[in-house]
Amino acid sequence: MTAPTPRPGINNIAPYKGGDSALPGQQRIIKLASNESPFGPSPKAAAALKEAADEIHRYPDGGCTALRETLAAQHNLNPDHIVCGAGSDEIFGLLCRAYTGPGDEVLYNEHGFLIFPIAAQACGATPVKAPETNLKADVDALLNAVTERTKILFLANPNNPTGSYLNFDELKALRAGLRDDILFVIDAAYAEYVTATDYNPGFEMVTDAANVIVTRSFSKIFGLGGVRLGWAYGPAEVIDVLNRVRMPFNVTAPTQAAGLAALEDFAFVGKAREHNTHWRAALTQRLRGMGLYVPDSMGNFVLVRFPSQNIAEAADIFLREHGIIVRRMAAYGLPDSLRMTVGLEDELDALTNTLTRFMETS
Repeated sequence: MTAPTPRPGINNIAPYKGGDSALPGQQRIIKLASNESPFGPSPKAAAALKEAADEIHRYPDGGCTALRETLAAQHNLNPDHIVCGAGSDEIFGLLCRAYTGPGDEVLYNEHGFLIFPIAAQACGATPVKAPETNLKADVDALLNAVTERTKILFLANPNNPTGSYLNFDELKALRAGLRDDILFVIDAAYAEYVTATDYNPGFEMVTDAANVIVTRSFSKIFGLGGVRLGWAYGPAEVIDVLNRVRMPFNVTAPTQAAGLAALEDFAFVGKAREHNTHWRAALTQRLRGMGLYVPDSMGNFVLVRFPSQNIAEAADIFLREHGIIVRRMAAYGLPDSLRMTVGLEDELDALTNTLTRFMETS
């Protein structure tokens, strides 16, 4: 028998693997692998989600009207220039489907988010990595990697997993160096955690250029990773294209209700931001005190580099044996590194105490 054959290149895609959530035989598991909020969702969002369950026989608002209007009001944006999706991941896939195909190239930085090349390959496009400098996207290297086949440039800012970022002047320089027919996609999933004064998510650039789009996420500081909700702000022409290629009911009604409630719980978001700012710095200091290299991070995680890949893998195994899950970074081209989410105080105490014991015996 002859089986159906997928389009050329599909079987070359390395499937994305999320962070583990379970450890056999462990009583208590501390999960610090997926950059999830340690506080979970806002109680208001959780209540809205439960209340919406009574209406799940109804189709959702396909245009996410209330959600877009609330986002626009909070960020001083035009709601007609916003589109919502089942996480930012869906939006990346839609952009690649709409603007790329076989023979085209999708550019991203060396240690950029793994979904970028997956989205490109799924559409038959070729992902191209530009080298970084000191674990940070390099504007000149990205521009030098542009060819006549480049159709999209993806930039996570701040970047996952390095935690580095480009300041607003660097963002504008990158945009200025691009051809107008290249779509510049700024993934600002971690924007709420940034404390640097020279950072800007890039909304103003959308107004000034017809090829810039900024994506945001409810999965991080809002603690809604499980319901899948993201959004994008872009030029009218790009938003129109996304609305043509997305499915008509791509964001569920309960998800929209949870997102609206989360946006209105300012105190909860403020608490999460303050916690992250304090404990990100404390965690960085503790890890550096062990002699490990930890670059400054603007996300809700830190990247920890060990003397070798073998030591990093051994540290991961040791942590797992003690019920702590972090994330190996070999898939991102950083085999000597582990990424660790900023968790609750007692979780970080357990993490650093366990890692100290490992370093003393390794």
